Amino acid sequence: QVQLVESGGGLVQAGGSLRLSCAASGSIISINTMGWYRQAPGKQRELVALMSTGGTTDYADSVKGRFMISRDNAKNTVNLQMNSLNAEDTAVYFCYFKQLFKSYYGQGTQVTVSS
Repeated sequence: QVQLVESGGGLVQAGGSLRLSCAASGSIISINTMGWYRQAPGKQRELVALMSTGGTTDYADSVKGRFMISRDNAKNTVNLQMNSLNAEDTAVYFCYFKQLFKSYYGQGTQVTVSS
């Protein structure tokens, strides 16, 4: 089992920035993927950004150039720096972890962007 603990999030004005962090613990192997998904009210959960232990990244088109994912493999942590936030970024953000074909999600943290 893997446990995920998220921090960050909150309320920010449009154009502002926020940083999300997530720490994974438990039975972790050296090859895995960490990242973030989000779910806005009335919408399906969607990919925001992923990063493998090897450094390969994947971003949703809607956040490219505004969000940056980073991770510390030794600490099993992942961060999401979110810049130029807009109202469409308002959602619950979930930390994501995948290894050995099994996926885990954190409890979620609310990000609200006021216009």
